[in-house]
Amino acid sequence: MINVSSVSLPPETEELVLEVLRSGMIAQGPRVAELEEAFAAVCGVPHAVAVNNGTTALVAALQALDLRPGDEVVTTPFSFVATLNAILEAGATVRFADVLDDFTIDPAAVGALVGERTRAIIPVHLYGLPADMAALEALALPAGVALVEDAAQAVGARFGGRPVGSFGLGCFSLYATKNVTSGEGGMVTTADDGLADRLRLLRNQGMRRRYAYEIPGHNYRMTDLQAAVALPQMARLKEINDRRAGNARELTAGLEGIAGLVLPAEVEGRSHVWHQYTVRVTPDARLTRDELAARLAEAGVGTGVYYPRLMHDYPCYQGHPLIRADGGTPRAASLVHEVLSLPVHPALSDADLRRVTEAVRSLLGED
Repeated sequence: MINVSSVSLPPETEELVLEVLRSGMIAQGPRVAELEEAFAAVCGVPHAVAVNNGTTALVAALQALDLRPGDEVVTTPFSFVATLNAILEAGATVRFADVLDDFTIDPAAVGALVGERTRAIIPVHLYGLPADMAALEALALPAGVALVEDAAQAVGARFGGRPVGSFGLGCFSLYATKNVTSGEGGMVTTADDGLADRLRLLRNQGMRRRYAYEIPGHNYRMTDLQAAVALPQMARLKEINDRRAGNARELTAGLEGIAGLVLPAEVEGRSHVWHQYTVRVTPDARLTRDELAARLAEAGVGTGVYYPRLMHDYPCYQGHPLIRADGGTPRAASLVHEVLSLPVHPALSDADLRRVTEAVRSLLGED
């Protein structure tokens, strides 16, 4: 089976983890500080604050903004549910804007929702493609609205030559399948000294030093063990993302021209880091999306559906008082029935890529 994701760690990872174990300093320490420095450099900002996972990164970023009851946050409904959960945990009201054909949030739809109660906009750089940050900045800055980038899938991506994570508060995930992983972990990046200070207090029970509490906080800390896993990958980030981009080009070359199969596009001015290679299987295709996924599995090709439903369409969110889904998101509602992610990870061989494209073409291509 060619899996849709694969975890492959550099050989020096083991020794770095063993160094941490031998040091006796396994909680947050010098390796976390090194990882923060590496992230800040990649994002082109002075501050990176490590936390224990990507969801926490979003929660902490919103808490640092000191949201109040009645404050609204505009985001996309087409993403992993952590984006929604973080807003609810911060106590804000969620407003959903529709997405574009490239899967990222539609700035025009965001603009229709921004009002006097709007405190933040959360674009999601889905599958590794940055959202249109220029258009979103043009909406947010004049209105005094914060930008909180959900960059969980997009470490190393850029918009207009500027790194994601530098447009406001950047929130990253280091989950096992991400382009850079620590198993579990997260990072918040910012150029704002005050927000960085507040984030560091929030992650450490509100303490600047032991038992000196300044604000109510939490334990959001990352361990040096997690940082030791991620550090060698940060040194190879360009190589990792270049390999994914090369694999994406091979997939596109092998899949072009198939009826009913819409391939992911690279958008001018935005560097895609290909956390996922996500196609759309439209009604014009020979098979439905789910039929194609099942037949590919029989052929030994793994796939993934990211995401099968809009976040707020699950029963546990129905009628939630902090969710306002009154605007309608028809494009996002259509995409959940069409999206299918194919293997694009760096561990794929040339033979693997040929197997993937040949399998898809044999199932959907012309007789």
